[in-house]
Amino acid sequence: MSNVVGSEATAPLVMALDVGTSSLRAALYDSAGRYVEGSRVQLANLVHTTASGGVELDPLRLLQNVEQTIDQVLQRAGDRAAQIVAVGIDTFWHSLMGVDAQANPMTPLYTWADTRASAAAADLREKLDERDIHQRTGCMLHPSYPASKLHWLAETDRDLYYSVPRWVSFGEYMYLTLFGQATCSISMASGTGLLDRHTLDWDGEMLSALRLTPARLSPLGDITEPSKGLCNEYATRWPTLAKIPWLPAVGDGAANNIGSGCADQRHMAMTVGTSGALRVITPDAKATRIPDGLWAYFVDKHRPLYGGAMSEGGGVVAWLWNTLRIGEMNLADSEATMATMPPDSRGLTFLPFLAGERSPGYAGDARGVISGLSLHTDPLDIMRAGLEAISYRFALVYNLLSNIEPDTEIIASGGALTHSVLWTQMLADVLGKAVTLAEVDEASERGSALLALEVLGAIKSASAVAVDLGRRFEPNMEHHEVYCRAIERQQELYKLLVAPEGHLPPSAEC
Repeated sequence: MSNVVGSEATAPLVMALDVGTSSLRAALYDSAGRYVEGSRVQLANLVHTTASGGVELDPLRLLQNVEQTIDQVLQRAGDRAAQIVAVGIDTFWHSLMGVDAQANPMTPLYTWADTRASAAAADLREKLDERDIHQRTGCMLHPSYPASKLHWLAETDRDLYYSVPRWVSFGEYMYLTLFGQATCSISMASGTGLLDRHTLDWDGEMLSALRLTPARLSPLGDITEPSKGLCNEYATRWPTLAKIPWLPAVGDGAANNIGSGCADQRHMAMTVGTSGALRVITPDAKATRIPDGLWAYFVDKHRPLYGGAMSEGGGVVAWLWNTLRIGEMNLADSEATMATMPPDSRGLTFLPFLAGERSPGYAGDARGVISGLSLHTDPLDIMRAGLEAISYRFALVYNLLSNIEPDTEIIASGGALTHSVLWTQMLADVLGKAVTLAEVDEASERGSALLALEVLGAIKSASAVAVDLGRRFEPNMEHHEVYCRAIERQQELYKLLVAPEGHLPPSAEC
């Protein structure tokens, strides 16, 4: 069982904190890696967007949310708070902000979805060998990455750029506030575009191109090097957490693989939340060439992680739901109606790039397009076409990943899928591959807990703790053939409208 009631939880306990783009949550897990029922607290984050492509968070407000979340978890724990022996944390990858010498924010927190660095990424591609950078850092030159955002800031606000003494992710900012010092984990650094994945040090060529010195970045560390000793204010506020180890924050995708039962190369993690991703842990990243269209990050220095992340996911679906006013309909009735529609039956071709494109084409300034609309088209036609369109992007990434690890089982997690039988079955049909749901409420949160237990030695390894599996969705191969043709049609529209500004993604191999 992945869950346990509080009275049956076995000590010691760990706290897991999962900082996502749209919300953050924290909960307690016992020594067997089981979620302690009733301990989870979740708060929504307020995301600010701009017409120019900005997608930001207020770091002070986000920090306040973290504080309030921890307060409430400790309150729910009661006397058992004294049994908490470590804190594991994951945060969304690719965040960037500037802080002053006292760790006060000097900028907003720029998120992965912020596309204002598109021109800066293109400029870097003109100056640098992107293929070489990709193989060395594991990242493309793309606006979602901090490397491009730093170049954008250097070009558009030079005074600010050079006055910031330190550039950090949100996890580092949080640790600077809580402990007065912070390291950047190998996991978090691997998603910046600034880490040499072979030497596990900051990449000299990228830093030189950005006129940046290592002193303006955090020192690098791994999850085996936790922080201890909260600053006085927080030691007084959380005495039970004051002297225990807090692991450096890892990327949320890395934690998701661990928490969804995909901690080895036999299992591929599919995540559909606000965005979407497919990821697989590989035994040796240094010996494997990164295929065009994928990235290479780390869980920690011993666990390389290959994958592709799509900006399109549940966030696009939510936009469609609200914009088309489908929310005025009953959810179950809407799904039931869409389920009666044959695959790709409405003649719509959808490029779902409302927040630009990441994997596999990396056209950061791409925008959404719907082709084939008629007077007969209704909101649910568009909604179903949106679900199909996002699924096609997963297929492109899956084909690339299956060339690295061909014999994998797909384990899916994320609220966008667990609440939609229609979409999960559609993904299985599109991929032509079975998809099994992980019966875990919050995979990234659970992964952070398992990593903390692993570092403590409470469990042998994260991969040794099984996850409960739920329904297995077998593909309908007749539907698969229909979707293969639809993918090719989507690719033709991509070539016409997007490819001149980006990298042409691969064709689906059906």
